Amino acid sequence: MDLPNRPRRLRRDGVRGLVSETSLDPSDFVAPVFVDATTDERVPIESMPGHERVPLDEAVARVEEVLETGVEAVMLFGIPESKDERGTRAYAESGVVQEATRKITSETDAYVITDICLCEYTSHGHCGVLEADASDDPDLTVENDETLDLLAKTAVSHAEAGAEMVAPSSMTDGMVAAIREGLDDAGFSDVPIMSYAAKYESAFYGPFRDAADGAPAFGDRRHYQMDPANRREAMREVELDAEQGADVLMVKPALPYLDVVADVRRNFDHPVAAYNVSGEYAMLHAAGEQGWLDVEATARESLLSIKRAGADLIVTYFAESVAESL
Repeated sequence: MDLPNRPRRLRRDGVRGLVSETSLDPSDFVAPVFVDATTDERVPIESMPGHERVPLDEAVARVEEVLETGVEAVMLFGIPESKDERGTRAYAESGVVQEATRKITSETDAYVITDICLCEYTSHGHCGVLEADASDDPDLTVENDETLDLLAKTAVSHAEAGAEMVAPSSMTDGMVAAIREGLDDAGFSDVPIMSYAAKYESAFYGPFRDAADGAPAFGDRRHYQMDPANRREAMREVELDAEQGADVLMVKPALPYLDVVADVRRNFDHPVAAYNVSGEYAMLHAAGEQGWLDVEATARESLLSIKRAGADLIVTYFAESVAESL
């Protein structure tokens, strides 16, 4: 049979790698690290096999473990020693992320990104200051503009501690502008912002809420995180953050929203990030424990799909294991 075009010619060993369109490198990954001010020993996260909350005294050791795999960047999440309605430990000079950042930046070469949100620090678990009597309201939401001031204070406190990038994740309208102004006014105009520009109200966050102790005490976050049904709206959200000065644009979660990752890549020249979230990680591990999937192979394929869709960097709980395999 005369077939002048045979794609299989380029699938043989030797040439296959030469024509591969997408590749992964440890420098593509950001590894999340959970620092817990309430413990003096490492605490395994049951819903995220292989991950732990670490005490402040072990934050440096934990980051050094990440660096040994070739991953160069970490994102810090904190579990504070106490919580209140306004999340004041989020922007306290002695806060858990601030203390961890000082230690890590002074003792390692890691690039330190910090999460900017209030949900881990508020007694109600929501991402900002609640409306009055919101706990009795089935349509509760947060006070958007009052929350902006606290997010800016948090970002400045992280920059003062040595954070090299800040990553606001609350989906508060105007958060990038408020944080950019706060950083610039405090003399941190060189600190970039990686905005969670399109963050969906997703069912894939469950294990993270166990890890960071950040589940809402009541209600949900549907009034400030995006509707999973909406694709076009994501472009409006991302455009607003880009106009306000975001340096990196993130989509979260990653795998269920690869169409949105691809849309952001096509429409914006900014670096694009995607968050391969805890539920995506936990699903593969659960299937692996049953013998249904090869965790390492499916993890690598998942990360390749995120990169292929257009992500320049990936926040992922697979960072260390996949980096080592590379």
